[in-house]
Parts: sequence; structure tokens; C-alpha cells
Amino acid sequence: MSSEVTNSRGHALALPNLLTYGRIAAVPALVGTFYLDGHIANWLALAIFLAASVTDFLDGYLARAWQQQSALGRMLDPIADKLLVAAALLMLAAAGTIGGWSLIAAIIILSREVLVSGLREFLAGLRVSVPVTQLAKWKTTLQMAAIGFLLAGPAGDQIFFGTTFVGLSLLWLSAVITLYTGWDYFQAGIRHAIEEES
Repeated sequence: MSSEVTNSRGHALALPNLLTYGRIAAVPALVGTFYLDGHIANWLALAIFLAASVTDFLDGYLARAWQQQSALGRMLDPIADKLLVAAALLMLAAAGTIGGWSLIAAIIILSREVLVSGLREFLAGLRVSVPVTQLAKWKTTLQMAAIGFLLAGPAGDQIFFGTTFVGLSLLWLSAVITLYTGWDYFQAGIRHAIEEES
């Protein structure tokens, strides 16, 4: 067995990548909680989501600290993030926690994720890297907080009246920031596309 294959397998089983696999595995578990009855389902969904969100921080931190960055990790990390957020938003919409005008905020967030994924793939083909801004990191934090409050939903409202309202407010705030940061990616993509054609 070549050292290259051994090294590749070592990266695949490195703890940062295992955490990313765990985040992907959390998606069907999160969806499954929406088919349970009672407030215990809300708390279970929140617990799964919070655990998955912590792995999002840990996998990147540990990969850098232990110098275990890999192409596999760079590919799977954003996929895991988008699967988790998309599944949570879709299930919250199906459950009616996100409804009415607030569906627009969820659509903005989901549309931006698809748009940015496509733009990143296009720009990667041109060997152009668009760094993640500090504002984009704040957007992600607000987005995760919004989903956390919304997952607590009715169960959370019994402890702190207004849990759902806070979640919807944060969802709209993150949607506004999402539009702003998404525009930066869109401008970069259009600029490079025009340069490629000329």
C-alpha cells in the first residue's frame, strides 16, 4: 500500500472529518424529531442541532490546530452546513413554525446558499478564491441562533414567552445580512465571468 493511499485514509478518518460526518448524520436524526409528538420533540431537535453546530466550530478549529486540513474536509464541511440548515428550515416551514411572510426570509437564506455554492464552484474552476468575510461569519452565527430558537418553538415559549418571536426576528436579520453578503459573491462571479468571456 502506497504512502499516498495511507495518508489519504488517515485524513479521511481524522477527528475533524469524523465530526463532519457526524454533522451529516445529524440531518436525518433532526428530521426524525419532527415526526415525534410533544415538547420533548422540540428539545430533542434543539439538542441535536446544537451538537451538530458545535461540531461545525470544532472540525475547522481542530483541523487547523492539528494540521489535519484535507481536500475531503474542505469539500464536506460546507455541504454538511448547508444540509443541516436546509433540513431545519424546510421542516420548520412544514411544521408551521416558519410561515406567512417569514417564509420569505427562509427562501432568501436557502436561495443564497444555492447561489453561493454555484458561484464558488464556478470561481474554483477559474482558480479564484473568495474569502469568507467577518460579516458572513456573523450571518452564520445569527442563522444558527435563529434556527435554535425556532426549534425550541412552543416548548421554549412555555419557559420564555417570545422564544418563537426571537427566532423569527433573528431569521429576518440573518436574511438581510444574507442578501448583503450574497451580493458580494454575486458581484465577484459576474466580474470574473465577464473577464472570462472577453
